Amino acid sequence: MDQLDATFAALADPTRRAILARLIQGEASVMELAEPFAMSQPSISKHLKVLENAGLISRGRDAQRRPCRLEAKPLAEANDWLERYRKIWEGNFQRLDALLGAMKAEKAPDSTDQ
Repeated sequence: MDQLDATFAALADPTRRAILARLIQGEASVMELAEPFAMSQPSISKHLKVLENAGLISRGRDAQRRPCRLEAKPLAEANDWLERYRKIWEGNFQRLDALLGAMKAEKAPDSTDQ
């Protein structure tokens, strides 16, 4: 699986997205990340492993703790990929707006015909 596929696969799960949202505030331990969820530590650890394999988080070593931190590069790459498509759709919508405006102008009653 390439990096972009791994990123989107990891982001497909709402729990993993919530974990990333928490890590925006700064690094956190597994226990801190598990706190808001009604799931076991092994379940949270599985989510963290998916995020780590996708390169979205890294884990450090701090004595007994293994704090998790957000890694921005994969998210930036996903954003760059999405941005290309946003530009295409934006252009399509602008052309559609112009067409609808022209059609509306053609249908508008001419005030000089009255």
